[in-house]
Amino acid sequence: MLRALRSYNFRVWSAGALVSNIGAWMQRIAQDWLVLTGLTHHDASAVGLVVALQFLPQVLLLPWTGWAADHLDRRRLLFATQAAIGALALGLGVLTISGLVRTWQVDVFAFLLGCASAFDAPARQTFVAEMVGEDDLSNAVALNSTSFNASRLVGPAFAGLLISAVGVGGVFLFNAASFLAVLLSLALMRTDELHRRDRLIRKPGALVDGFRYVRGRSDLQVLLLMLFIFGAFGLNFAIFISTMAASVFHAGAGGFGLLTSAMAVGSVGGALLAARRERPSLPPIVAGALVFGCAYALAAVAPSLPLFALTLVVVGAASQTVTTSTTSLVQMSTDPAMRGRVMALLLAIALGGLPIGAPVVGWVANAFGPRWALAIGAAAGFATAAVGAGYVARRGRIGELIEAPA
Repeated sequence: MLRALRSYNFRVWSAGALVSNIGAWMQRIAQDWLVLTGLTHHDASAVGLVVALQFLPQVLLLPWTGWAADHLDRRRLLFATQAAIGALALGLGVLTISGLVRTWQVDVFAFLLGCASAFDAPARQTFVAEMVGEDDLSNAVALNSTSFNASRLVGPAFAGLLISAVGVGGVFLFNAASFLAVLLSLALMRTDELHRRDRLIRKPGALVDGFRYVRGRSDLQVLLLMLFIFGAFGLNFAIFISTMAASVFHAGAGGFGLLTSAMAVGSVGGALLAARRERPSLPPIVAGALVFGCAYALAAVAPSLPLFALTLVVVGAASQTVTTSTTSLVQMSTDPAMRGRVMALLLAIALGGLPIGAPVVGWVANAFGPRWALAIGAAAGFATAAVGAGYVARRGRIGELIEAPA
């Protein structure tokens, strides 16, 4: 389960990323809570707008982010993007502590964060292959996801306590400081041990090669369609959990953080199960989407906060089964020379769908209540499972559902 940690570079990266991810989860909680309760009166649409602006650059910058991941030195690119994200956290923290922060400023910072993250994400995803090589790639992707969700266990709960103790601005400053860990891990890497490939030659049309590549692969098209449905309408956790905590169960920032941590318990379990698999496949992804839909349906009718938290554990495990397995499957079945552009397309679809889904979910939560918003998440899980099951039925050979890299 931990075989990728044999690599020194991956061990160093994992340590730094764990600290940074804890800070990132703390900022997510603080940002959503600031907008929901500090700058508005439980306005879910305002939270939805922040989420939309944060992930919109994944779509707007798609051709350039994938190109950068395939053509530039990924380690140096990550230095730049991680430093920029840390600087943005510092700026928002200073504004908040000074008492000058307004909703439009949070929107601007969210968009700028999205721009930096749009270049960071595909480089970070494909840099994993440089650290561990092809043999341990699937395991490393799953362990990366495990670390990310283990951070969700600690970050949200700590954020709730810190908000109560020192306020939201202190959380933003903590996140800014946490980026020193990941920058240090990049500096400490043994560059001679990286599994680097020859830099691609710049040529006309390279920016759209990723689209052409996916257009010729029906298996990748199905996976990306499933991820779009799942991401756009099912992964709006910030809206689902914050509105249920504030409007239905009348919990404070601490309760919001604990609910997010409860979902992280399941997410860690789902990521570890993915790490055990030698090679991901489509049927477990379909099963995970189906369980995801059922868990959301139960969450929508949960009568108490403890029962709602229990359903979130299942939601977390199922969501990780879908997202981690899909990410691994796409990476392993894509030509390494095209991997950066295809991963940028995957991330744009998974995260860029949120600008479409988040405002819709926020409006439903405002107009009809948070429980009806959760019903949208359940429907997204069922629809994702239906698309995958339809592909299985058409192909008819479960063992040959995904093509080799071409």
